[in-house]
Amino acid sequence: MYLLLNNSLPKILFMTVNEIANRLTELCRQGKYDTAQTELYSSDAVSLEPEGSPGLQTVKGLDAIVNKGHQFQSMIETVHSSSVSDPIIAGNTFAVAAIFDATFKGMGRMPMEEVCVYEVKDGKVIKEQFFYKTS
Repeated sequence: MYLLLNNSLPKILFMTVNEIANRLTELCRQGKYDTAQTELYSSDAVSLEPEGSPGLQTVKGLDAIVNKGHQFQSMIETVHSSSVSDPIIAGNTFAVAAIFDATFKGMGRMPMEEVCVYEVKDGKVIKEQFFYKTS
């Protein structure tokens, strides 16, 4: 986003960490994960999964993150419920708790609880990291 002041050179305006955290939370609550990623993430963002995570892996780049999200969605047969907490913000980082109850194709119904941590730089998410039990 750009702002022109008194016909001077444009100044780049970035969303604050607070604005990004609230927008990401809002979009996730609506199930608009693609929108959240394409609107809020840096093109070279990183997505980190826990070691030993079944299925999904750590990836780098917005396209890879979007594809990873599609891969996860394709594994789901039925979503029974989902929720995302309000964000907790500290410096350039924020975290949310996500609770997800779904039936996965070939795996049955599995409730999931995770903490999602996001790092922001220059008005974009540059890293997301997920913490959940993997066994």
